Amino acid sequence: MDFKVKDIANFLNGEIIGNEDIKVSNVSKIEQGKPGTLAFLANLKYENFLYTTNASVVLVNKNFLPKETVKATLIKVDDAYQAFASLLDLYMQAKSSLKTGIEQPSFIDQTATVGTDIYFGAFAYVGKNSKIGNNTKIYPQVFIGDNVTVGNESIIYAGAKIYDDSVIGNRCIIHSGAVIGSDGFGFAPLENGAYKKIPQIGNAVLEDDVEIGANTTVDCGTMGSTIIRKGAKIDNLVQVAHNCEIGENTVIAGQSGMAGTTKIGKNCKIAGQVGLAGHLTISDNVTIGAQSGVAKSVKGDQVILGSPAVNISDAIRIITVYKNLPKLRDEVIQLQKEMKSLKQQIKNSENTD
Repeated sequence: MDFKVKDIANFLNGEIIGNEDIKVSNVSKIEQGKPGTLAFLANLKYENFLYTTNASVVLVNKNFLPKETVKATLIKVDDAYQAFASLLDLYMQAKSSLKTGIEQPSFIDQTATVGTDIYFGAFAYVGKNSKIGNNTKIYPQVFIGDNVTVGNESIIYAGAKIYDDSVIGNRCIIHSGAVIGSDGFGFAPLENGAYKKIPQIGNAVLEDDVEIGANTTVDCGTMGSTIIRKGAKIDNLVQVAHNCEIGENTVIAGQSGMAGTTKIGKNCKIAGQVGLAGHLTISDNVTIGAQSGVAKSVKGDQVILGSPAVNISDAIRIITVYKNLPKLRDEVIQLQKEMKSLKQQIKNSENTD
């Protein structure tokens, strides 16, 4: 589908520098730009590509002044990166709007309620008493169990599984292979060394504007709910255990995991491969560095790093010492040799006397 530069500029409240009649049909990286595509320049370390790119249109910041002649048409905006993100969102909306109707074969239980302007892909399944909102898109092979609520304008991609009693808010995105509401890891040890499964009778709740990455698992509560608060974004391959709570606008990168009943506050940033022990409280505005192991609760408004995780200032000192360990080892060995030599000299001196 083609987009006119005039329409793009109007959408972004931008200023056109160059050919106003040009059209684009796709996007590209500025260093790999092709005719008919739109790119962006936000980081000036890529500025050299602006003068050689074959992209037809490039978004730049309003305060940017080219040092050389630019072949592409420029659209000047307040923030080129955010503007590009907005365009990608608009592109995806236009692309997904082409998906409408109910493909066959698919199954929607007669007790389920389905909204207007929806899309159901082939082999999608909706169980008893479930409710699907307006303008929601359910891609092929999605399983939605009984008594599930899915809000308006949400997207559930192919192969995702939504267990019974789960609640999905408005404008949520759940990617392929994600599992929402699966059993928490609860087993009672028996005297004979075996384990008895503890029934998991709670549910999982995703509030509005939550995004769940591919192959991420959000377990249901043992009792009560596992809750992902409004605006939270969770990457691929993340484990959220039973009765956890993730605060508003918190982001969690891939391969991170949290044990049961951990609570994470608002506006936190959790990098990749972070592990959190159970029954912890991570307060608001905490950033946790990659591969950190968090074993105790964390106060708000700080950056922590390491395993066990500590405040970043302490972590830097620890890392510095760790890096110097080979040198310190050599110095200790040398001191030991000198002490041994000194002791031998003293002993020889005593024997001479």
